[in-house]
Amino acid sequence: MNKTLLLIICDFLLLNLLALTRWEKAEPPRAKQPPVPELGANAVTKEQDLVDTMRLSLADERSAREELAQKLSQTDAALATRERTLAQVQAERNAVASSLTETQRAAAELGQKFTAATQEATLTKEQLAQLQRELAERQAEADKQRRSLAVLEKQQVEARRQIEGLTMAVVVAEQEKKNLRETADTLRSQVEVERTERQKVQETTTQLAQGVGQLAEKSGQLTREIRENRPINANVLYNDFLANRVTASFTASRKGFLGAVNRQKDASTVLVSNGQEVFALLHVADTVFSLTENGANWESLSVQLSRGAAGRSAARAVQFVSQDPRVIVVPLDSSQATALGAKIYPLAADPFKFPEAVLIDGGGRGYGEVGFKLDAGDPGFVRVDNRLFKRMFGDFAPKRGDLVFSKTGEFLGIMVNDDYCAVLKELRPIKTITPGSDIRAQSTGEFLDQVIARVRAMPLKLQ
Repeated sequence: MNKTLLLIICDFLLLNLLALTRWEKAEPPRAKQPPVPELGANAVTKEQDLVDTMRLSLADERSAREELAQKLSQTDAALATRERTLAQVQAERNAVASSLTETQRAAAELGQKFTAATQEATLTKEQLAQLQRELAERQAEADKQRRSLAVLEKQQVEARRQIEGLTMAVVVAEQEKKNLRETADTLRSQVEVERTERQKVQETTTQLAQGVGQLAEKSGQLTREIRENRPINANVLYNDFLANRVTASFTASRKGFLGAVNRQKDASTVLVSNGQEVFALLHVADTVFSLTENGANWESLSVQLSRGAAGRSAARAVQFVSQDPRVIVVPLDSSQATALGAKIYPLAADPFKFPEAVLIDGGGRGYGEVGFKLDAGDPGFVRVDNRLFKRMFGDFAPKRGDLVFSKTGEFLGIMVNDDYCAVLKELRPIKTITPGSDIRAQSTGEFLDQVIARVRAMPLKLQ
């Protein structure tokens, strides 16, 4: 056998060996993936502010969920792409295998032809050369297809490795998602517990605040009751009177039988309030008006109020109180009361709380504690027992115009004569005279005659 025929037979055997080899069983061993460490749940410490931590954790969870969802979408897309690539590689591999089969069949046919040519020994050198060239081309094509098959198998292995990695990433992502969901459920439970506890604390705080408010209100009421029920020393009341007394200066003029009559009178008093207005209160005997003159109309009247070095303030009206017209009040507006700066005494809310009162001379010459008795026949008056002074300071005898204060420091009333005090509960006027340079149209003489008639109609003890 010559060398050429031996070479042809070797090549034919090599092609058969390549065609019959099971290349899919000769894959290299797969590299083992390192185990994925388990993710631990984030530790939540009690020392941190639970509300802020939970809010931040919920925000982080939301961000992690969105990022994980995005990663899962990307992973699914990449996995689909890899699967399509693997399918294409498998299709190409099947095509190459089919082409290799065709090549092997063609080689077999060539071998048969070669055998037939050898047996017949009639082939010429040109036909043998042609067969060798065709065999070489087939060999080259087989080598090329073998290399393509190796590349495709390598791509298939890489694709499988990537698919396994993506599958592992999906598993890890699912585990992280599960851990995040469990953490979120735990945080949500803690938030509910914290909210419940906070509501309980808030309710407790509200109850405590209400209790404190009620206690403060009761304490204020107790303080006010103690203050109202605690008698004030007569010395303190007298000192307050001296510090807060106001001087009322009256000036009036009219014509008389013997010529012009000019009258001026000053009196000390205090400012009182009925809760709505402020008044300077006096007895008619301490003014220019007289209850012993009949039918005398005053033509001009001027009333000035002053207190120490404070500026003088002109009165806008002079009013006679309906309870007893011998009591005169001079109303002041808020600016006048503020300018005078004197203490304003409220009318006694409960004038009969104490059986004694403090009587102060209108001129400030003396004062003392004196008892008084109610008179059933005249409920608006009380009888002052000036014969039983408990303590008397100064050289004076009680008389009309003296001021009477309750032991709690409120204004009780004014002495209308030497024995009776008019207890003033309201200061409703029965007549108002407006001061001015010409008051003849106000008929002061006629009104004073009515006052005289009313006083004379009273019981003798009250006149």
